[in-house]
Amino acid sequence: MDVTDREEFLIRQMRLADGNFHLLKENDVRAINVMGPAGCGKTTIIEQLVERLISCGLAVGAIATAATGDTDHQRFLTCGAQSVNVQTGEEGYLDAISLSHALTGLDLGTIDVLFIENVPGIISPVDYPLGTDEELVVIPLTAGNGVVQSYPRIFTQTDLLVINKIDLASALNVTPKAISTEYAQVNPHGKAVFTDAHRGNGIAKLLEALGFNCNTKW
Repeated sequence: MDVTDREEFLIRQMRLADGNFHLLKENDVRAINVMGPAGCGKTTIIEQLVERLISCGLAVGAIATAATGDTDHQRFLTCGAQSVNVQTGEEGYLDAISLSHALTGLDLGTIDVLFIENVPGIISPVDYPLGTDEELVVIPLTAGNGVVQSYPRIFTQTDLLVINKIDLASALNVTPKAISTEYAQVNPHGKAVFTDAHRGNGIAKLLEALGFNCNTKW
């Protein structure tokens, strides 16, 4: 893809994303794009957030993506979310038009918060704006030092970094603070939160960083 083709591609993607953004706003849905590599804990974190927001009286939706199958979709249904499954097949990416189709499978008028579990990876999701309110990237502590400098594009555009699996710190030659410092250098406006999502640790801090509490919608 040459420079002109890429520019046209990005313009088209932005136009489609803008349509999603306005559709979600018209229905008063706050949409959060959750990105991160395979095995980082995206699904578990979304489950934890869904359960806590539902306990606060909010209606929550979740869009799962998978090359094949619907395992994450079933997990989201089990924890109480409205959910739609998007199978990306060999394409391996989620773009604005795919999201637009997925949104038709949800009753947007009954949803307050929508989590979009993006495809595994920290490279391809950057090329496909979706039209969400916020973008959140999850990385496991096992990603190690230097991950932010190695893949700066995704970190410079995200609102929030979740460093997950911090329970492994004692076994690794890396600390959550070291990665969050790298993040602050490339994105001084972003926030970093440390979690051990499997045990639910740090989820309350993540909700706070997202601006949620049980007394207001957000």
